[in-house]
Amino acid sequence: MRRRSLLLAAVPAGLVTVAGCGDDKSDTSKAGTSPSPSGSSGPPPKIVDGPLPAVTAGTKFGEKPTVAKGTGEPSKNIAVKTLIAGSGRTIAENDFVRADYLGQVWSTAKVFDNSYDRHRPLVIQLAKGSIIDGWRYALAGKKTGSRVEIAVPPTWGYGKEGNPQAGIKGTDTLVFVIDLIDSFNSKSSAKGREVPQTDAALPKVGTNTDGQVPKVTIPKADPPKKLVSEYVLEGDGPELKADQTVLCQFQGLVWEGGKTFQRTYGSGRLSQFGLEQMQQAVKGLAEGLTGKKVGSRVLIVVPPQLGYGNTPPSGGVIKKDSTLVFTVDILAAM
Repeated sequence: MRRRSLLLAAVPAGLVTVAGCGDDKSDTSKAGTSPSPSGSSGPPPKIVDGPLPAVTAGTKFGEKPTVAKGTGEPSKNIAVKTLIAGSGRTIAENDFVRADYLGQVWSTAKVFDNSYDRHRPLVIQLAKGSIIDGWRYALAGKKTGSRVEIAVPPTWGYGKEGNPQAGIKGTDTLVFVIDLIDSFNSKSSAKGREVPQTDAALPKVGTNTDGQVPKVTIPKADPPKKLVSEYVLEGDGPELKADQTVLCQFQGLVWEGGKTFQRTYGSGRLSQFGLEQMQQAVKGLAEGLTGKKVGSRVLIVVPPQLGYGNTPPSGGVIKKDSTLVFTVDILAAM
């Protein structure tokens, strides 16, 4: 079983799944939000530039760092230092970030979590209830391509309860080194190479990359009987594996009539779901995404036996034995 990051709350804020969806086009945030793992609830913290322990090895962006033990008393505020200045997109609160990181306890230098050994960067939203508050306050305003070191006191970490599972006490200040690889928001789109759409029997999908909903034109013909998964824009990222979690823009339509039953494009939100969990909801969507490259826009046509079959969600536009049409912009995966 793949180890879960200790930074994550039980369910990422803004999570969207297709399971049980209705015909709501605008508000796709129907999943619940878990409480923040941080103990803070007051005004924002003060950001200071130290003290911070030295990075003694692995000093380049993308390398697993070795960080010295903290000396003296840590700040009661959040200490932040940019070790390597990037030149990419400026990160804002509520953005999703893709980042490698290492976390350790100030007083002992005990490493309690890191993504470098897993070879899978974290993809998480910088929002309350999604990640410890120290991260969302410290990283806002930083640019992708940067390496940032931060020290987070308990108030902005795990609070007075700490995190016994990780060996973190309620009095521990935490030190993180974070490599900010990429960031995404509701205006993000796939940026891949345009692939010719030559099959007249399949829907035609728009190739705009402005974060707006791509137009889908469904032919006046019978839908395919088997699963279809085709590139509209082909990215150059790694291929999705069946056990990964996907961050994406998507829309879902019914072949018969072309009505939209759910979408993130233009809604102010992104979708994040596990392919293993999606196997239990819309199997064809999970199968259609598996093996496709990050950075791509994919057209997926799901026949009834791999969709909702004869048990569609109640009250929506999906009917018994509906064929479903999805466009998915694969932004990131973890």
